[in-house]
Amino acid sequence: MGSRSKATVLLEDPSELVVLDNPALPDTGRVVLIGQANVGKSVVFSRLTSRYVTISNFPGTTVEIFHGRVNLDGETVEIIDTPGINSTYASTEDERAALRVLQEDSPELIVQVADAKNMRRTLRLTAQLAQFGIPMVLTLNMMDECERKGIYVDADILSKKLGIPVVQTVATTGAGLDGLKKVLRSRQRCSLNGHEPFQWVEDALASAQRSTPGETQKLETRTKWFTFLALFGSLLHLENYFGAWLGLPTLATSFQTFFETQDFPEILTESLTVILAYLLPVLVPVLWAVGKDHGFNERFGVWARQVLPGTLILVVTMSLVFQLVGVLGAQTLVGILEEGIFSGYVTPFLQDILPSGFLNDLVVGQYGVVSMGIAYAVAIVLPVVSTFFIAFSFLEDSGYLPRLSILSDRLLRAMGLHGKALLPMVLGLGCVTMATMTTRILRSKKERFVATFLLALGVPCSAQLGVILGITSGISLKALLIVFGTVASQLVFVGFVLSKLYPGQRSSFVLEVPPIRYPDWKNIFRKTYWRVVWFLKEALPLFAIGALALFVLDKLQLLGKITSASEPVITGLLGLPKEAAAVFLVGFLRRDYGAAGLFDLSRQGQLDSIQIVVGLVVLTLFVPCIANSLVIVKEQGLWKALGMIAFVFVYAVCVGGVLNWLLHTFGIVL
Repeated sequence: MGSRSKATVLLEDPSELVVLDNPALPDTGRVVLIGQANVGKSVVFSRLTSRYVTISNFPGTTVEIFHGRVNLDGETVEIIDTPGINSTYASTEDERAALRVLQEDSPELIVQVADAKNMRRTLRLTAQLAQFGIPMVLTLNMMDECERKGIYVDADILSKKLGIPVVQTVATTGAGLDGLKKVLRSRQRCSLNGHEPFQWVEDALASAQRSTPGETQKLETRTKWFTFLALFGSLLHLENYFGAWLGLPTLATSFQTFFETQDFPEILTESLTVILAYLLPVLVPVLWAVGKDHGFNERFGVWARQVLPGTLILVVTMSLVFQLVGVLGAQTLVGILEEGIFSGYVTPFLQDILPSGFLNDLVVGQYGVVSMGIAYAVAIVLPVVSTFFIAFSFLEDSGYLPRLSILSDRLLRAMGLHGKALLPMVLGLGCVTMATMTTRILRSKKERFVATFLLALGVPCSAQLGVILGITSGISLKALLIVFGTVASQLVFVGFVLSKLYPGQRSSFVLEVPPIRYPDWKNIFRKTYWRVVWFLKEALPLFAIGALALFVLDKLQLLGKITSASEPVITGLLGLPKEAAAVFLVGFLRRDYGAAGLFDLSRQGQLDSIQIVVGLVVLTLFVPCIANSLVIVKEQGLWKALGMIAFVFVYAVCVGGVLNWLLHTFGIVL
């Protein structure tokens, strides 16, 4: 087996990139996947290694290096998945991480995964990667989309011009992956020698075949019909709200009346009404159009990033998420699990079989490990998290989120950021801890600091968001708007102040915008499954520990002292019942634990509408959970992290106090 000294590579400028030392490559069995963002590297990685990684239809999903293994004819080969890069000039931390793999890990082979529809950008990166002097394979992915657009690439001709194997794949279905495995032992180096391959690009594009004018006219007519159906379905959806406000008949009331006359159970009536009146009128025509008509996808993609149509699309999207998470998840599923299973069977059963006294209190008492800890995690938070993960995965895979970034760019610029910063913010709705890590996709230190600060301050995780939707859906739309309006206004205000005080410049806004795609339902449910598994593994022990901590404090009579000590703030400034002290106490452990506690107090009738709104705002603006705090320390350093946490704690209480005073002073009815 040969040996090789590490190559010295200059990355400051692509034109200066040279390999100073390149003797024979060792047979290390190490293959690195390289390519632009959102070309399917993670899908290829998962297909080759059978190891799950998050796969989404927007750039910035992968921000870390993943390792897996594949068996090739009895020999194990290591596969390395890297974040997306646009060139060998690294401008962000995730791009630098990808290039460090080429410099330091001595890969045997580079597999460039590319979007077959974007040959110009693909081959320019190929030319830059060729300068590393490492054998290469070019994988033209997404060939199904390429063919739907009428573009055909001759892989054999391209392979001869580049001097390396060229494989065509559809990674989402696995098509072409067997061909890729066959060439993973290639020793061929690219023949471009660092020159920009303009002529090669034009030759490849010249072989493309497109639709005839007659076919184009036919496709345009079909696009108009799909657009009409999608618009009509959206209007039916919105009429449920406007009709209710104006006292007019609505589709929702019609379904609800029909189901009630058929003596359907209340839970079934609510669920069917949400599905038939709110979800299906929009989802059926839109998904039908996205799956059948490329012209509709392009038109929808343009509308989603324009101000007026983009805002309307955002309103409908948020309404769909509200109905799925806030009604089906936080009301229907929580009712079934919490009232039907835990309160109806599990807790009474354990109370009967356990002897009264210490053990009974420990397991199923007021602060019992099962009656509080496990019940909160499984019966209250899990249904909300699961339905939100389904909705979030759908938005990820559809390609909508990058367009939302473009739409929000103007607002984010007032906060010292740009549209690309919305991606970590949106990811924070799933898990703030993981979203903090994705701030690496932002180029400047200032942007990463501001985005991390705002994530710690006021971006609710999936459980919090679900609780907000679930509780406010039982009050009024005004309550929901006050909660989100208060939190959003504070994010904008704090972001604006930070943009003025924190030194540094905002970088330019460059974002890879993927096409609108029909979501892969297998991928959606696979992601939802793994995210739920991750939640249970992380949350269940902490929920149990939180309940145990409250139980111990209660038995030692310390909980009452803590409640009394915090009473001036909890009952005085915030106007909440003293029981809320325990909610905020466990909120230090996990935000979603506190959210579940607030949800439970609301269901028990211990909070009026104003207290609910104030509690939700304070809890949303509360200190980050332990896991997120540790990631902030890792990303920003200890002292910056401590400063953030201290500020967020004080600021959340102050905002809650002001909001409580305003609601009572002006007599706002919720």
